[in-house]
Parts: sequence; structure tokens; C-alpha cells
Amino acid sequence: MRRQELLKRFLTGTDRTGRFIVSSKITGITYFVEPIDHGKSTKLWGDVDPATQKLTGDYGNKSIGAVKEKDSLINEDNGFINILTFKGSPLGEIDSRDKMYESKH
Repeated sequence: MRRQELLKRFLTGTDRTGRFIVSSKITGITYFVEPIDHGKSTKLWGDVDPATQKLTGDYGNKSIGAVKEKDSLINEDNGFINILTFKGSPLGEIDSRDKMYESKH
């Protein structure tokens, strides 16, 4: 995918996808961040089905701010290198990487 097309897709619907870009003032590295939804049920609102007693509906859960792994744009085919998945804050991870860079230089 061309870079301009990738940037447009990456930054479209960010409230739904959770994608964002951070440029480090320390290293000059640009980080593309994409939260991945691993499909765990996180429904907080809905209707209780009287027959099954299970929560149904998607009230308030339409924009979870993440994408399914199969829909990820961050992959080698799109020109990304040094791809990392982890739990926790992406901004904390970027800060950690910047501190490692500072300590080496």
C-alpha cells in the first residue's frame, strides 16, 4: 500500500479504531499505534435476554477504539519494521524506548 493511502486509512475513523501516530521529540522516530481487539466480551450495556439471562445489544459499545487483528494495518506488507505487541500504555512504551535511546547517546 502506498504511504499516502496508508496514512489516510490509518487516520480515518480513529475514534472507532483507536489508531494514532506519535512522533518522538527525542529520537525523531514516528510510532504508529493500533490497539488490537482480541475479541473478549466487554459488553457493559444492553438488555438481559429473559430466556438465556445473557446480555444482548450494543448500547454504548459501538466504538471500542480497537481493531481486530485481521484488520491491522501495521504489518510488514505495509512497510512497517520493528513491530511490537504488548499490554499496557503505548505512550509508556514510547517513553521507555526514548529513555533507552537517551542513555545510549
